[in-house]
Amino acid sequence: MTLVDRRIVLGVTGGIAAYKVVQLARNLSLAGALVDVVMTEEATKFVTPLTFGALTHRPVYTDMWQLSEQTDIGHVTIGDRADLIIIAPATANTIARLAMGMSDDMLTTTVLASRAPILLAPAMNVNMWANPATQANIATLQSRGFQIIPPTAGRMAEPMVGVGRLAEIDQIEAEIRLALGRRFGALAGKRLIITAGGTHEAIDPVRFIGNRSSGVMGFALAAAARDAGADVRLIIGAASATPPLGTQHIYAESAAAMHDALHHEISQGCDLLIMAAAVADYRPVSVADNKIKKTEQAEQALSLQLTQTTDILASLKEHTGFVKIGFAAETHDLEQYAQAKLTRKGLDAIVANDARTALGASDNAVTVFHRNGQRWDFNRQAKTELAQQLVALFSGFLRT
Repeated sequence: MTLVDRRIVLGVTGGIAAYKVVQLARNLSLAGALVDVVMTEEATKFVTPLTFGALTHRPVYTDMWQLSEQTDIGHVTIGDRADLIIIAPATANTIARLAMGMSDDMLTTTVLASRAPILLAPAMNVNMWANPATQANIATLQSRGFQIIPPTAGRMAEPMVGVGRLAEIDQIEAEIRLALGRRFGALAGKRLIITAGGTHEAIDPVRFIGNRSSGVMGFALAAAARDAGADVRLIIGAASATPPLGTQHIYAESAAAMHDALHHEISQGCDLLIMAAAVADYRPVSVADNKIKKTEQAEQALSLQLTQTTDILASLKEHTGFVKIGFAAETHDLEQYAQAKLTRKGLDAIVANDARTALGASDNAVTVFHRNGQRWDFNRQAKTELAQQLVALFSGFLRT
C-alpha cells in the first residue's frame, strides 16, 4: 500500500532514455500513486505529453504558467503538495541547473517549491557523466539531500560502452518505494533482519542435502518491510526466486554460514528479526574433498552419516532487546509443534504453515501464534499480499 494515493512528481528531461520512463509512469499509476508528470521542452522531442497523460490519467505539465487541476499555479502547487519528486532521466544540463538553484522552467521551479524528498536518476553520454563538472554538481546536490540513483554501465545510444545508462526501471521503482517508506512507513527508522530460502549442506564439492524452499516468502517479507520504511538486511540461503531490490543482501548457503552471518548482523543492531529461512536440520558428518564416484557394483549402496546442524534460533536466546519471529513448517500436528517451538526457542511469535503446500509455492496460508496467547489466522493468498499483512502485524509488536 506504499504508493496508494501518494503524490509523485515525475520529472522527465531531454534524453533518449525518456522512452524508458513511460513504463515507470505506468507502474506507479497502476500501484495507486497520483503521478504528475513534468516535462522539459527537450523531453517532448523524445516522448509526447499525450503518452504520459494516457497512462497516468492526469494532466502533464510542460509550461511554467500552466494551471494545476485546482486552477492554482502549477509549479507552486504540485511541488508543494508532492510526497516525492523523481527526475528520470536527469540530464547533465538539468543536474547543472538544479545545482545552481535555477528556476527557469516548470521542472526546476517545481523542485525549488517543494520540501519533498528528491530522487535523481541520471542518464547521459559516458564522458558527460565522468566530467568533473557533472560529478561536482552531483556532489553538491547530494550535500543538499538529493538522492542519486546511479547510472549503470552498458552500450549507449551512440556506439560507446560505459557508465551512463539509466538505472533499470525496477531499481528506480524500488528506490521510490524505499524513500516513501522512510517518510511515511510504520517501520521507518527500524533495522530488520530477515532470513530467506533453504540451506545446502555439502556432501562433496558438487552434491548437497537441501529442501524445496524457494525464498519467495522471505523475499516477499523483505519487500514489504522495505516498503514500510525499514532498513532491511536479507540473509539469503539457497533460493530460486529473485531477492527484492532496495534491501541489503548477505549470502549464506549453509546452516553454519547463516548462523555466523546472523550473529554478525545482530551485533550491528536489530529491532525485528524474522527467521523465514528453511534451515536444514541435518548435515553430513564429513564432506568429501572430491566428487564421490558411482561404483561399478549396482547393488552397492552409499551411506551417509548425518549430524544435527547448528540450532540458530536456540543460539539467539542470550540476545535480547529485539522482537524475534520464527517460522514452523510441519506436515502434521502443526499447532502443537509450533506452540512448542515458540516456547522452546524463546520467540515473541511464530508463523505456522503446512510444509507440504508452502515450500516452493507462490501462495500460502498461515497462523501466527504470539507468546501472550493471541493467534491470527491468514487465509491462503499470494505470498506478496500475505507478507504485507504479516509485516503490518509484526510492526505492531514493536509498539507493545
